[in-house]
Amino acid sequence: MHKTTRIRKAVFPVAGLGTRFLPATKAQPKEMMPVVDKPLIQYAVEEAYDAGIRHMIFVTGRNKRAIEDHFDTAYELESELQAAGKQDLLDLARSVQPGDMDFSYVRQPRMMGLGHAVLCAEHIVGDEPFAVLLADDLMTAPQGGQQVLTQMVDVFDRLQTTLLAVQEVPLEHTRRYGIIAGEPAGERLIKVSKMVEKPKPEQAPSRMGVAGRYILTPGIFERIRCQPRGAGGEIQLTDGIAG
Repeated sequence: MHKTTRIRKAVFPVAGLGTRFLPATKAQPKEMMPVVDKPLIQYAVEEAYDAGIRHMIFVTGRNKRAIEDHFDTAYELESELQAAGKQDLLDLARSVQPGDMDFSYVRQPRMMGLGHAVLCAEHIVGDEPFAVLLADDLMTAPQGGQQVLTQMVDVFDRLQTTLLAVQEVPLEHTRRYGIIAGEPAGERLIKVSKMVEKPKPEQAPSRMGVAGRYILTPGIFERIRCQPRGAGGEIQLTDGIAG
């Protein structure tokens, strides 16, 4: 009987400098920028949690301590809220870190691309499939529908293969994305035949850009190691997937 493997771990690459969001990110991580009442990173973690994932792995860098603090227990705050009888706020503060959720942190010593960031988490991920979420790609579920990662986990349970979330992008924006080409392979599924990292519009094989959600198998680590530096002189995750 074929053995299926569930997705239990998620990697969050959060070491980037956030230059696209300057000056807002000069003194705070882009992942901690608030959207309504929560930071971006919390939306991503909640999406992973709702998909059944319980081990969150953050690949961090300098000046990212705020992310670790956010998912840590704030004893002084909780004591003050409890003493003041503010149970609703106490429950809200504690909801950031459910009791069955585990956190791991690993440093990316140099900014060498998304592929390198994922490679930094190899020793924690181990020999099992895992998800990758880019927190600055905020994705919300449609009314009454499922979150993107939940949909991907459901598909992985059936197919047990690498999965990427994609979206149609304007032709003039292809240089900002990994762009795929392929053939329909079922409802809302494309079997990828080609992938190009940040192509010029005239060189793009399609307008389908890779969004910030991935499910990868452990073989990706060796493929990343075998890749030369790609676009921008960085170790690109899409090159490892395509390889």
